[in-house]
Amino acid sequence: MPEARAGAAATPAQSSKDNKGDQGTRSPDAGSGAAARPRRRQARGEARIAQLLEAAAGVFCSSGYNGASTNAIAREAGVSPGTLYQFFPNKKAIAIELGEQLMHRWRETYGAAFVVSHIELPLDRMLDTVLDPLIAFNCENPAFAVLTHGSEIPGVITREHDILHASMLTRTEQLLGAYLPELPADQVARTAAMAFVLFKAGLDLVMEHEGEEREAYIRELKSVMYRYLEPLVCDTPDGVTPARIDTP
Repeated sequence: MPEARAGAAATPAQSSKDNKGDQGTRSPDAGSGAAARPRRRQARGEARIAQLLEAAAGVFCSSGYNGASTNAIAREAGVSPGTLYQFFPNKKAIAIELGEQLMHRWRETYGAAFVVSHIELPLDRMLDTVLDPLIAFNCENPAFAVLTHGSEIPGVITREHDILHASMLTRTEQLLGAYLPELPADQVARTAAMAFVLFKAGLDLVMEHEGEEREAYIRELKSVMYRYLEPLVCDTPDGVTPARIDTP
């Protein structure tokens, strides 16, 4: 998303500041020091961007997207608004950059969770293996929910989230189809859609609580998912997982 970041490299003003900071440490001749300085500036710029995005995540969580401001984000990051504007022109650009990073990490998380090898596990262990990283990601990144819900969120984030939503539903259907190979395709699709909605609803409750109460809701969510899927699994002898399928 080219519009997501105002500039990964330092602006002229930032470069001037950096150059002043380098005075007294550079050798008289250009040599290797001249090649190192741009890399140092770039590293400082990336570190500053990470600092600003971390601050933005906290402000978005505490104030919501509409209630957040660039001044509040700069204050949370411990920098001046002018420093923030060297990297991001406005709140929308910050949200897009943060949303892009979070959705990339979310894609990696559910990609690792929804793997066909998990069909070798009993249902309760499969649910643990699939759901635990998804729940952990959301608990560790509450800004993800803030930036993917609400009509005021920048459209580019909403569109990207819709794509991820459809992809995750497809992966759910594929996993259940492999786990329950005797189930007709239309029933697999309905079961996947229902399981997906159950997970999202349960996750909302999980996110509303903390500590022991959150853990209790995680157990309830897994219990609901297990009780919904168990009858399909228990159609096989001894309640074990149906016959496996070979995959490349």
